[in-house]
Amino acid sequence: MPLALYLLAVAVFAMGTSEFMLAGLLPDIAADLGVTVATAGLLTSAFAVGMVVGAPLTAGLARRWPRRPALLGLLGLFLAAHVVGALTGDFTVLLATRTIAALANAGFLAVALTTAADLVPSGRKGRALAVLLGGTTVATIAGVPGGALLGTLFGWRAAFWAVALLCLPAALGIARGVPAGNGRQDAAPGLRRELAELRRPRLALALLLGALVDAATFGTFTFLDPLVTGAAAPAPLWVPVVLVLFGLGSFAGVTVAGRLSDRRPAVVVLAGGPLLLGGWVALGLTAPHPVAVLVLAFTQGALSFGVGSTLVARVLYEAAGAPTMAGAYATAALNVGAAAGPVIAGATLTTSLGERGPVWAGSVLVAVVLLLALPFRRALGYGGRTAPHP
Repeated sequence: MPLALYLLAVAVFAMGTSEFMLAGLLPDIAADLGVTVATAGLLTSAFAVGMVVGAPLTAGLARRWPRRPALLGLLGLFLAAHVVGALTGDFTVLLATRTIAALANAGFLAVALTTAADLVPSGRKGRALAVLLGGTTVATIAGVPGGALLGTLFGWRAAFWAVALLCLPAALGIARGVPAGNGRQDAAPGLRRELAELRRPRLALALLLGALVDAATFGTFTFLDPLVTGAAAPAPLWVPVVLVLFGLGSFAGVTVAGRLSDRRPAVVVLAGGPLLLGGWVALGLTAPHPVAVLVLAFTQGALSFGVGSTLVARVLYEAAGAPTMAGAYATAALNVGAAAGPVIAGATLTTSLGERGPVWAGSVLVAVVLLLALPFRRALGYGGRTAPHP
């Protein structure tokens, strides 16, 4: 894999830390700013909505821009949003900074995904995606628990400052290692033609399934803190431990799936999907037992990101006719789920299900994925590479 790909992963690590770290900070933010935990969960949804809107919008505007300046400008905007977020005492302002940071993150990830796909041969997009998303999974291993620990020891604002500082070495790596040109974008088809790719059923299926898996992942992950400190009832410092295990599982899942998603994507989805569903059900049933929560945090991280990254790779393959917008489509799919998941999961917290509600909501979403995937398994590339589309 090219060095530039790993340098992009460093920036994705910084952004992934920001996107996921609220899972360990929501109760503190809610208490400090005078809102409920469910309302504070809207910070995650606002971030995701910003990414859904920002991915196609920014990718469309920046499709002819030189990649290095585009990536650096978007990373700078992301840094500035976190500085303002760390300083504000108003929930509305914080919500706005999360949206702005998400717009920057969306544009960055859309350009980065397209760049990653262009840096490798056409049959290795899944491997390239695994490297890039490795930055996200490392964020769940180190950055997110680190943010939770900083929040526990020094307050939630310290985590925002830490993310801002992480952007600096990421920017240096991009400036030194990412090619400045447009790659294959100069020969890309017109924007109208690229947008028309969204009408293709196979691409629409990959987008829908990816969004549903991500909704289950984000909906549960966002409210892991109440689950761990409520149903499982260990000390609050156990929350970073659970997040680390989820992150380690995520890294393992992305790494293994990256080696399979180019050739046998349906095997990953149709074998990993039922295991993912079973794991969420098991977590819902065994949540009062700390040991079970620790074990399932790892396995669910692996399965969620393994299945999810495979579906994102399918989006990149199926959107081959949209070379400058494919990354935006993948980013939007991820974050439609990330926006809807916490809203759905948060609504269950006030029901009789309590802190286990998000887990059961995730179970239902994965069940829908399986019901949709089974009849269309050939469209997922069952048994080998997906045939080139007309």
